[in-house]
Amino acid sequence: MTQQNVLVSDTKSGVSLTVFPKPPASPGGYISISRRRVLKNLEINGGQRINAWVESMRASSPTHLKSTPSLSQEHSTWILRHPSALDMFDQIVDASKGKQIVMFLDYDGTLSPIVEDPDRAFMSDSMRKTVRKVARRFPTAIVTGRCKDKVYNFVRLAELYYAGSHGMDIKGPTRSSKYNKDSKAEAILFQPASDFLPMIDEVYQQLVDKTKTTPGAKVENNKFCLSVHFRCVDEKKWSELARQVKSVLKDYPKLRLTQGRKVLEIRPNIKWDKGKALEFLLESLGLANCSDVFPVYIGDDRSDEDAFKKLRDRGQGFGILVSKFPKDTSASYSLQEPNEASDELSSTLGGVETCVPASTFPCVNK
Repeated sequence: MTQQNVLVSDTKSGVSLTVFPKPPASPGGYISISRRRVLKNLEINGGQRINAWVESMRASSPTHLKSTPSLSQEHSTWILRHPSALDMFDQIVDASKGKQIVMFLDYDGTLSPIVEDPDRAFMSDSMRKTVRKVARRFPTAIVTGRCKDKVYNFVRLAELYYAGSHGMDIKGPTRSSKYNKDSKAEAILFQPASDFLPMIDEVYQQLVDKTKTTPGAKVENNKFCLSVHFRCVDEKKWSELARQVKSVLKDYPKLRLTQGRKVLEIRPNIKWDKGKALEFLLESLGLANCSDVFPVYIGDDRSDEDAFKKLRDRGQGFGILVSKFPKDTSASYSLQEPNEASDELSSTLGGVETCVPASTFPCVNK
């Protein structure tokens, strides 16, 4: 766990932004999610970049695009590179044989549909039942940009690991399970950005006040990060909203801005993301250095790319992107919508008999 100690130390000193390597150029027409390009375009202290902000906001919300022969061709090309996880299920099962599966799941757009009111992003009862069954077979975590407590209230499953605020607020199962056999043991609790809480609350109040003149804008306090939702804002008002956010953040160089699906997200400027959270959870389970572990991450947003890339760099498991549109991604497979994510989880349960039982892995119970 020495790497985690280094990360915590970095957090307390408010270190600079993580530098992301440039991904391969995407074919024409793809919706680029190059993290370096986004961060450059959204740079808070970099002068007049409002047009770039709005361009990025449109790119993150491609549902306004109409189907054309060109787009259909691009999707066909893209699906060859990122085939449906449902269609490739047999190959996935073969790759996981003899290995311990660990499941990581985003929430919005993966376990629940994207809705106009983020406070009503409820998961279906059938999805909850499926996730509960998965958690009983494999270590399972929800990794989300939302506040950990809010997502727990949505999900209401005590046997899961929850990593809220893009992994800056992590807690383990609240009751004993086969992965945490000591019922008296304290649950995993990790908050690498705790020093930022006063600043986050201060900026939240300013953003609420500044954006109240933009109809449809909603600022959500996710404890260690903030979300400015523009899913209900008229597209003609996006430039105005971007200016409002910039006017607040210019005085807070220790915070950075990232782009999600119809949301602007403000986070502490530290070396921590969903990929780091995935790695931390694997270490907490004693699986980080195991060759027989098979992590699976399902997500739909730009922030999930950090986890997809982490799995690709580890050379273990794979990422699944939930998206109806072609996107530049480090995920290996794709799904169209949350219903397909539920189907994929159910299929994984059906094929689990081909995998070695978790109890045979000494790493799990370290």
